[in-house]
Amino acid sequence: MRGPHNIWRLVRTLATLERTGAIGVVLEAFRAPPRIRVLARILGWPFKPLGLKGDPDLPPATRALTALGPAYIKFGQILSTRPDIVGDELAEQLKYLQDKLPPFPTDIAKRMVAEELEVPVNEIFSEFSDAVAAASIAQVHRARLADTGAEVAVKVLRPGIERAFRRDIDAFYLAAQTIELIAPSSRRLRPMDVIAHFEGVVMGELDFRLESSAASEFAANTANDEGFQVPEPVWYLSGRTVMTLGWAEGIALKDNAAIDAAGHDRRILGARVLQLFLNHALRDGYFHADMHQGNLKVAANGDIIAYDFGIMGRIDEYTRRVYAEILFGFIRKDYRRVAEVHFEAGYVPADRDIDEFARALRAVGEPIFGMDASRISMARLLAYLFEVTERFGMETRTELILLQRTMVVVEGVARGLDPHINIWEVAKPIVESYISKNVGPAALLRDLAQTARVLARFGPKLPRMVEQALIRQADMPPPVVRPSRLRTVGQAMVLGVALAAAVWVGTQI
Repeated sequence: MRGPHNIWRLVRTLATLERTGAIGVVLEAFRAPPRIRVLARILGWPFKPLGLKGDPDLPPATRALTALGPAYIKFGQILSTRPDIVGDELAEQLKYLQDKLPPFPTDIAKRMVAEELEVPVNEIFSEFSDAVAAASIAQVHRARLADTGAEVAVKVLRPGIERAFRRDIDAFYLAAQTIELIAPSSRRLRPMDVIAHFEGVVMGELDFRLESSAASEFAANTANDEGFQVPEPVWYLSGRTVMTLGWAEGIALKDNAAIDAAGHDRRILGARVLQLFLNHALRDGYFHADMHQGNLKVAANGDIIAYDFGIMGRIDEYTRRVYAEILFGFIRKDYRRVAEVHFEAGYVPADRDIDEFARALRAVGEPIFGMDASRISMARLLAYLFEVTERFGMETRTELILLQRTMVVVEGVARGLDPHINIWEVAKPIVESYISKNVGPAALLRDLAQTARVLARFGPKLPRMVEQALIRQADMPPPVVRPSRLRTVGQAMVLGVALAAAVWVGTQI
C-alpha cells in the first residue's frame, strides 16, 4: 500500500486541518515560526474543499483529529497530557480523545463477543451495558458474569480498525520519506525507524491476547506496590478481539473537581503517578506506556488504578542503568557525568566535545531546578533540547522512543494533578534507590556472579570443543598448518581455561 497514492492522504490531512479551522490552532499551540505558518496556509488553502468535515460540534483540533482517524487520535491523546506545551485550552479540548469518542452500536459489540468466544452473550453475562468508554481502538462495556455475579469490563475491538491504522501508517511512511529527501539533516532523527517503531507498537495493540498477557505480567510485577491496583484479565473470556478484566471502580484521573470533592490530595496523587512509572521502568524494566488520564482512575481508598495495557514498554538492564544515571546526574546537577554517560552509551558521536556537550546540558537542566512547574515553559525547554541534539549529531534511539514518550505523558498527567510539581524532587528518591542497588561495588559483584553462571553453562561443552579443535588440527598435514589454525587451537585452550575459571567462580559466589 505504500507509494505515491499516499500523497492524497497527506494532502487530505492538511486540507482537513484547514477546513476545520485546526491549522491555525495547531500552529499557534506549537509556536510555529511565521514562515512555517504562511507556508502551511498557502499549501492548505487551495485544497480546503477536499478536507474532511468532521463533527462541527467539536472544537477545531479535536474535530480534525477525530475525522482523520485512529493514528491521528493517538497523537492527540499524547498532546492532551501536555498543557505546558500546547496550552491549557487545547489540552482540555483534546482530553475528549481519551475515552469519549463516538461508540459503535452495542448490538455489533455483542455479535463480536459471541463470535470471538463462540458462546451467546446472554449465556456468559447476566448484564451487558452500552459502551461506558470509547477510544481510538476499542470501547468498553460494563457487564456481570452469569455464573459468579462478578462485575467485569469487556473491551471490544472497533470493527475495521486494523485496516484504518494501516492506511494511516502508510501515509506516515511517505511523509517520513519525503522529510528525509527534502531535509537530509533530519535523517539523524531516523523518521523511518520512528514510524516503523510506531507501527510495531500499534499493531501489537490490536491483538487483545497480547494485551491480556501484558495485564497479567504487569499485575504480577506490581502486586506489592503500595497505592496501586491493576485489574487482572479473565482469560477464558478473552481472545484476539475481546478482552475481559475485573471491573475497576474509581474517579477518572482527569476529573480534578471530582477528585477534590472525594477528598483526595492531588499533590500526593501527582507525585505517586510519576514515582510509580519510574519504579516500574527502572525496577522491572516493564512499564505501562500509555499512562494518560483516560487510562488511570483513583479508587475510593486513594489507590491509583491502571488499565488499558495495549502499549507496554520493556527496556533491558543496561539501558535502565544508563537512563537512571542520566536522571541521577541531572538531579545532582552533575552535567559532566550526564555527558559522559551519553558518550559511554554511544548516544553522542565520539568525535564531539564532551565539555561543550556538558555545558549545553546545563542550559537544559538549570532552568528547572528551584522553580515550580507553573513558571517553566516546557515547550521552550524541549525546543532548546532539540537544538542541542542537532548540534551534537545525536541520532534518535528507537529503543528509547517509548520510554521517552511515556515520560512526557506521565509528567503531563502529574502536572495536570499538581501544576506546581517539581519532577526532579519527586523523582529523586526513586532514582537514588535504584542507583544505590544497581550501580557500585555490590552491583559489580552481582554482575560478575551472573556472568560466571552464564559462562558456566558452557562447561559441559568444553571438552568436546577442545577435542574437535585438536582433531581438526591433527587431521591437517604439517605443511598446510597455518598460524590462523594455530590460533584456533590457542583460542580453544584459552576459552577452556576461562570457562573452567568461570565454573569455579560460580560455585564460590
